[in-house]
Amino acid sequence: MIITYYGHSCFGVEVSGKKLLFDPFIASNPLAKNISVQDIQADYILLSHGHEDHVGDAESIAKRTGATVICNFELHNWMNSLGVTKTHPMNIGGHWIFEFGKVKCVNAVHSSSLPDGRYGGNPMGFLVETAEGNFYYAGDTALHYDMKLIGDYKKIKFAFLPIGNNFTMGIDNAVIASDFIRCERIIGMHYDTFEPIRINHEEAKRRFEQTSKELTLMKIGESIEL
Repeated sequence: MIITYYGHSCFGVEVSGKKLLFDPFIASNPLAKNISVQDIQADYILLSHGHEDHVGDAESIAKRTGATVICNFELHNWMNSLGVTKTHPMNIGGHWIFEFGKVKCVNAVHSSSLPDGRYGGNPMGFLVETAEGNFYYAGDTALHYDMKLIGDYKKIKFAFLPIGNNFTMGIDNAVIASDFIRCERIIGMHYDTFEPIRINHEEAKRRFEQTSKELTLMKIGESIEL
């Protein structure tokens, strides 16, 4: 799998010949000023919830690329109202088999509203199972005990976890989350973009190293292979 970081909580994952894009928020993110939204390709766009810093570029990318948007039912309705009709609505507890593998929607403890203030449905995380390995995209969430179910029943190659605190769990709770899901390779997200979620990178990495785990903090625009 090839993973590319576009800032905040937005990642591209190339797996099984398909391009997945999670929570696109690029054009309005000053830290991602060197990323061209027009250059980003996607076969599928996965939206964890409706906040602007997770759906900001979903409409434009979906219309340009023809990507299928995977999201909750309320976001499905909203995207349809914007003229994006290639959507696949889901909800927590359900799964579906796509070309690249299986997506199961899991609980995320957060809030969700659309950019216009309307209710955005349940926030979600995604457990993605593929022939190249399984991974967990937690979305915006607090630490919660449901994460243990993932670790009890699935083998996770790596996980995207929020670490910025204030709006989501911070470093200490993310370390506990990594224990719950039994995953030693964590990729941090939802940090540094705004003042309340700025973190000390070295301290964050040290906290994970103390538990024999690896925290990867990718540079915006960087790609890695796992």
